[in-house]
Amino acid sequence: MIRGVIFDLGSTLIRFRGTWSDVLAEGRAAMVAYLQQAGLALDGAAFAEDMQATFEANFRDRRQDHRERSTRSLVSEVLARQNFPGVTSAQLDEALRRLYAPSEACWSLIPGAADVLSRLKEAGYRLGMISNASDEDNVLRLIAAAGLRDRFDPILISAAAGVRKPTTSLFETVVRSWGISPAEAVMVGDTLGEDILGAQRAGLHQVWVQAEADPLFNQEHMGVVIPERKAAELSDVVNVIASLDGRA
Repeated sequence: MIRGVIFDLGSTLIRFRGTWSDVLAEGRAAMVAYLQQAGLALDGAAFAEDMQATFEANFRDRRQDHRERSTRSLVSEVLARQNFPGVTSAQLDEALRRLYAPSEACWSLIPGAADVLSRLKEAGYRLGMISNASDEDNVLRLIAAAGLRDRFDPILISAAAGVRKPTTSLFETVVRSWGISPAEAVMVGDTLGEDILGAQRAGLHQVWVQAEADPLFNQEHMGVVIPERKAAELSDVVNVIASLDGRA
């Protein structure tokens, strides 16, 4: 019996339409401009280059150790190296908002997502979310912009937890909060090595949503991590879960 459904966010419920390299460069430039306006006499090119290298190193590291180092901590490290350790918390909040604004404009709710969530809720399933992301506020803004804030309880964001999927503690935290066993929950997501592998290790059912799944990101796990069920489109998830639950 399935009693709870956990969703991933990016490329599962919302989709990105843009060019990542351009968006990231625009965000770094916006952050630099804000910090300079705030009175920091930093070398914009040197700061942006240091930040890009730091983020790329972090991306490689987290693929291996599944630790989540928040963007806030990474930017603070760069500022310290650039001899600007005294940035206030409020200034850092605004700098991060400027950094993420260009990418946030490129995300939108996948058509039919709201209907899928409504149908699952009406069928009696509890809904939760686990999102791998390095900035908690960024994810909360994306959720709010998509009209999803009240759909899920709980919402776990790796930036706050300090670890990323496939770390099993994230999945265990959700099912424990619901008072159910892992076998009574299903994970719905687009990444084989994060959503599906993590759910398998934690003992949950899994549905791999393929419509927005990145082939390159999933490549190393293709044929190695085998999902219990597949959904070609997000709209197929309701029937797939009904089949898992013996309702179809």
